Amino acid sequence: MKLLKAEWTKLRSVPGWVRGLAVATLMILLFPVAGLASGAADRPAPPQSGPNNQPVSAAFYFVHRQLAGDGQLTVAVNQLDADAPWAKAGLILTVGREPGARYAAIMVTRKHGVRMQYDYTHDRAAQSAVSSARWLRLTRTGDTVTGEASTDGMSWSRVDSVRLPGLAATVQAGLFVASPQLVNGLGTAGSAATAEFGTPRVSGDWSAAEWRGEQVGAKTSSFAGYPPGASGGFTSSGSGFTVTGAGDLAPATRADIPVAAAAGDLLLGTFPALIVIVVIATLAITTEYRYGLIRTTLSVGASRLRTLAAKAAVLAGATFVAALVGLAIGLPVWLRLVRKFGLYVFPATPGDQLRLVVGTAAVLALIAVFALGVGTILRRSATAVTTVVVVTVLPYLLAMTPFLPASIALWLTRFTPAAAFAVQQTLTRYPQVDAVYTPANGYYPLSAWAGLAVLCAYTAVTLLVAAVLLNRRDA
Repeated sequence: MKLLKAEWTKLRSVPGWVRGLAVATLMILLFPVAGLASGAADRPAPPQSGPNNQPVSAAFYFVHRQLAGDGQLTVAVNQLDADAPWAKAGLILTVGREPGARYAAIMVTRKHGVRMQYDYTHDRAAQSAVSSARWLRLTRTGDTVTGEASTDGMSWSRVDSVRLPGLAATVQAGLFVASPQLVNGLGTAGSAATAEFGTPRVSGDWSAAEWRGEQVGAKTSSFAGYPPGASGGFTSSGSGFTVTGAGDLAPATRADIPVAAAAGDLLLGTFPALIVIVVIATLAITTEYRYGLIRTTLSVGASRLRTLAAKAAVLAGATFVAALVGLAIGLPVWLRLVRKFGLYVFPATPGDQLRLVVGTAAVLALIAVFALGVGTILRRSATAVTTVVVVTVLPYLLAMTPFLPASIALWLTRFTPAAAFAVQQTLTRYPQVDAVYTPANGYYPLSAWAGLAVLCAYTAVTLLVAAVLLNRRDA
């Protein structure tokens, strides 16, 4: 306890260090505000929301009839011509043609076999025995929808059975084709798909009207339209339908929404605050070596390891508290300002926001301890600060560069201390959606706590080496 008190006294008795922590807090609190006013005049339309209030892509070509009650629809998908791996064609039942409406669908995809998907975020693959099936069946019984697949149209295997609570008595059901954008390097390109269906077979309370076709979601913000020379539509013949469509039925990603923010984007002040904290933490030990004060520190009778541990605890605690204050006050304010300026913010649960605030404060505290260890090893302020910046700040800065190849950005945020900034991730990477999943877009390769564990490992090893050298070398 005496050592902790002594180290705390040292820290607060140096005005420059105290002011530095205050500046770091203000950077975390105020730095993002400078970039918000630029978006005030630009108020893009918000993306379509799905049943769970998540942003969704809800565009597809729909050939449909009305089903007033229970019923069944069966069709063969004879051919699917598309470039996008997740291009899809099949049967869909939806409560309405409005984008974002609840639905359940059974489909053939270009490269991912037969799938049953519903309400945008849910996806289930068919068993391997029917993964290449081309016969599809969709059955409604009350508010339960069952999707089946068959290789011959005779023997059927259930892919999934889902419940859509509150499903209206009258729904729209029929054939659909969608083709999401192709991932092209660090961007995307529009695509379209064409499917040849056999003649649909229906049973149940279907309307007697003819099949009608339309592009659903043509005016939604996440629909990129058709590529040059392509357009949506359908033709019928005695053998069935040919349908061309574009768009997707899936959760929306960063690439699908032209102007949007995630909660983690509002922590821009973390970067300049990190540099200030690195300087303070490094000087906390190198200054003592520079002026010979380390001899006095180590001559009080306590072991050198306990002295180093006390310095680390005080630095970590002071950094954590200073950062936590700025984050806890700032994040709600930033979220309100961004929404006031008309920018869409990806939903983040209270738990995600708490993890973002506490986790970011923990990252800054760990980096402060890491800098202390490097300073103990190198003893020279300029060399130590440069080393810590190169190891921690530079990888983070490079990973956030939009033009850096994705493979390098993912490597940097997997194997360097920058991996810890995964605690700021509030976006979800969906396996059934191809997108530009890079740190610059808010997607990290590791989970929040796995990324934090990488930084913990770097800090622990550095502090261990520092402890060994401190114990062996002369002051």
